[in-house]
Amino acid sequence: MDGLTFLQSAAKAKPRPIYVLHGDEHFLKRRVTAALRKLVLGADDDGFGLSYRDGTSANWAEIHEELETLPFLSSRRLVVIERADPFVTRERPRLEKYFAKPSKTGVLVLDVQSWPANTKLAKLLPETATIVCTALEMRKLPEWCVQWCAAQHGKALSASAARLLVDLIGADMGRLDQEMAKLAVYAGSNTRIDTADVDQLISRGRIENTWTIFDLIGAGQTGEALLLLDRLLDQGEEPLRLLGAFSLQLRRLAQAARLHSQGESASAALERAGVPPFGRKSAEQQLRHLGRPRLDRIYDWLLETDLGLKGSSQLPPRTLLERLVVQLARKR
Repeated sequence: MDGLTFLQSAAKAKPRPIYVLHGDEHFLKRRVTAALRKLVLGADDDGFGLSYRDGTSANWAEIHEELETLPFLSSRRLVVIERADPFVTRERPRLEKYFAKPSKTGVLVLDVQSWPANTKLAKLLPETATIVCTALEMRKLPEWCVQWCAAQHGKALSASAARLLVDLIGADMGRLDQEMAKLAVYAGSNTRIDTADVDQLISRGRIENTWTIFDLIGAGQTGEALLLLDRLLDQGEEPLRLLGAFSLQLRRLAQAARLHSQGESASAALERAGVPPFGRKSAEQQLRHLGRPRLDRIYDWLLETDLGLKGSSQLPPRTLLERLVVQLARKR
């Protein structure tokens, strides 16, 4: 079962003796674990029936004893094993026996990265007990933000504001939730959060820095652009968030270039691509500087950098961003 689907139906579900949470989206895992705690222990849970264990050091005898021991002032006990992959590897035979005949009062939650569906252990669990917690695709995140903001923060987030938010923050669902919480407070009595709110609260400083870097890129000033990038990183800007700001401008430029090649004037193409009026003159210079061959490779470079920042490359994040800036700023 998908993690978001589980969260939508958790209030009406019945507790199961075993759950497996697998995937790499820690925000979803935290949310699902919180929902399971409420489901298993009730809304008035005082913490006596809850136990967290580290899978790197947990042993089966202690876990099994906890699961079979009825907690004080509670009808069930919830045992959550975090980082449970090594625990599953060590205790697989015992877990197979337990999955076949679990405790009647204890609920076991295994938080793992990997859960191959072809193993005997996985086949012993029903689909409703196997909860997939993986990040949404980038293209699906704006729609999720709109739904999540309404359900969790009580505000109507416009579609355009959601797209800008994702462009600025990236695919980290936890960070997106934090920013939506800030936006909800910032909106106050207003029931709607629009692009101007995201721009004012979240993006103003980052967009200004991004425009400065792209002005330097458009002028072919590679060294100066790298110096500004390094300064932002030294000040604590997160690489993925910087890439999100870069992506916003680069995608606009790539779209404008495509429209221009179809016969639209440069200014009209930049307007349709979403470049604000104050930035169109600079953007025209950036288009001329980059040229069609580089503009055609923008999406490939962005994807390569994004995947690298998320672990597919052994290069440091700073080096990956510097490489992108050099690719863009060097003179033809």
